Amino acid sequence: MADPTPLTGVPEFFERVIEGVRTLPAMSQPLLECIGLACAEDVTADVALPSFDNAAMDGYAVVLADLEGATEDTPVQLPVIGEIGAGQARIMALSPGTTAKIMTGAPVPAGSDAVVPYEWTDRGVAQVRIGRAPTPLQHIRHAGEDVRAGEIVVSAGTVIGPRHIGLLAAIGRSHLLVRPRPRVVVISTGSELRDPGSAIGHDSIYDGNSWMLAAAARAAGAKAFRVGIVQDEPHAFLEALSDQLVRADLIVTSGGVSAGDFDVVKEALSAYGSMWFGSVAMQPGKPQGFGLVGEDGTPIITLPGNPVSAYVSFEVFALPAIRKLMGVAPYARPLRRALLTHPVTSIRGRRQFLRGEYVVPTGVGGNAARSAHVTPVGGPGSHLLGDLAASNALIVVPESVTRIEAGQPVHVLALDEQF
Repeated sequence: MADPTPLTGVPEFFERVIEGVRTLPAMSQPLLECIGLACAEDVTADVALPSFDNAAMDGYAVVLADLEGATEDTPVQLPVIGEIGAGQARIMALSPGTTAKIMTGAPVPAGSDAVVPYEWTDRGVAQVRIGRAPTPLQHIRHAGEDVRAGEIVVSAGTVIGPRHIGLLAAIGRSHLLVRPRPRVVVISTGSELRDPGSAIGHDSIYDGNSWMLAAAARAAGAKAFRVGIVQDEPHAFLEALSDQLVRADLIVTSGGVSAGDFDVVKEALSAYGSMWFGSVAMQPGKPQGFGLVGEDGTPIITLPGNPVSAYVSFEVFALPAIRKLMGVAPYARPLRRALLTHPVTSIRGRRQFLRGEYVVPTGVGGNAARSAHVTPVGGPGSHLLGDLAASNALIVVPESVTRIEAGQPVHVLALDEQF
């Protein structure tokens, strides 16, 4: 029998969420706090890297002309006029016919046009015998050969990683303008829910949703705040919501958005003119809601209460919202291609998200993407949390498809993939 409820397409609801979320204003942060955040400025190097010509090896700074014809059998002997250490250079120039010990990273003195490594010498202190002539400028790192002063080294929109931190520190930056981590408040509703570690009765269950969703928000780069369980009573929900608005850039709820008598979230928020509740053409996760609440217009995404439905909905809608808040593109997790190992069926008119085990064989080079395969895990039930935990992907079956045979290509969302 056909579902009489009008359905909103997944792309339409996705756009509703994304258009309702504003990227957070940029703020200056200490370098180590910027890991995983989007840079909000084009960073220009104020200094060159290296900032001066320096030695690439421990050895002796030399004038190349002095070593013409030097071999192991006929070494050239030169007086050593001193030592140049990194950060303690006292010899600023080198005269022909002399040499100076030099350490890796130390500035090469004016007049020197090569560095002879220790291995080519007898490592003399007052006098040194050199048994091999270097090539011009050999073992010298030249000023600006890595980064030129005035060059853009990190562009706005770049997600900052450890290597960026190293580069930024090397050019003297201690702070960076970035989009901050969004504060995501997670609320579970349901009078039957109990916190892990407490006693449960014959009609109660442990609350896994808020823990799962808070963990997913944290994995996405947000600061996640998990709120205690809210009973199925509109006043209690609105009171909890009001308490949390002060620390929320985004609120994510689970439960209470369907068409039952105790759907507290839908009942409590329906008074907000900005709220939309409806049925989305997807399975699992049909009942959804989105709107703006509070004086500051804080976005709220109301997810279904079944755990698989809640998690799939988070991946498809809440994760992109978090990434937009952070200014990180792309917002949505990219689709990957894989070959299906077993046949699957779906309901026409719904975009199905099936749990799966996604495997990309190693050692096949450029053919890895074509060789990837995915195996369905468990049944379609939206309560099967064990199967969800055993999965690392969602197999995406389009709305117009009712069956896909084994060996056919499918799209998957690789849940553990960094993007």
